Amino acid sequence: MKKITTLISAAVISASFSATAMAQDTLALVVSTLNNPFFVSMKEGAEKKAEQLNYQLIVLDSQNDPSKELSNVEDLITRGVKAILINPTDSDAVANAIRATNQASIPVLTLDRGASRGEVVTHIASDNVAGGEMAGKFISETIGKNAKVVQLEGIAGTSVARERGEGFMKAVKSESMDLLASQPADFDRTKGLNVMENLLASKPDTQAVFAQNDEMALGALRAVKASGKDIFIVGFDGTDDGIVAVKSGMLGATIAQQPALIGELGVESAVKVLQGVSVAKNIPVPLMMVVK
Repeated sequence: MKKITTLISAAVISASFSATAMAQDTLALVVSTLNNPFFVSMKEGAEKKAEQLNYQLIVLDSQNDPSKELSNVEDLITRGVKAILINPTDSDAVANAIRATNQASIPVLTLDRGASRGEVVTHIASDNVAGGEMAGKFISETIGKNAKVVQLEGIAGTSVARERGEGFMKAVKSESMDLLASQPADFDRTKGLNVMENLLASKPDTQAVFAQNDEMALGALRAVKASGKDIFIVGFDGTDDGIVAVKSGMLGATIAQQPALIGELGVESAVKVLQGVSVAKNIPVPLMMVVK
């Protein structure tokens, strides 16, 4: 009986030690949606870096739902992960998830999209304002000043939609372009198609489109092709599909981010924080324009 008790005690101690070791080696990534190739690339970059640094990485999909996002974060806190990387569904709504993480004394880092409230160790993203302005100026250079343009916006409330729109509007103003309409299509290809179909009917003299991501740009492209019109389209993100469309001459350009690098830097920064190394409050990731 004593031997059995000793074995059980040893098993309990071993299990406790294994659970503790797992917690010490575990990071987490909460992604706004994995139904978007950009965020899939970000996830893959994070997974690659975590493997290189010998850390486990839990990845959870929020499915573009702030309540699901909060639930994911609460689950991770319960699991005892050591750091949480989060790509917010909404820059305001994510505050609840970040507040819970702060209360649990778990460092939180934001990727691609920022958070309007809460304590964040670092934010890793492209300069979306500069990217939006870059897209607008390229449209002006290609079509000419006073170009008649429309904008397809991303999910309202996200920092990237706000920042890309801010940059694009700078170019609209400085290049004296005529903005005919600016409507949300939620970073979604099907919505991009539907919104663009409606805009083509209501704004038939449109000459160019700035879509705040490649998914919407590709949706808009389908609508434009079906209409038989010749409209210049610029996307954003530099996804594989977007770049293929640019190189084949179907899209005018895409402002390429490096989502895999954002994921890699997120994991790398989280590990540094856990090791007591200070990191910059904002870590910029370079952009580049992809043209044919």
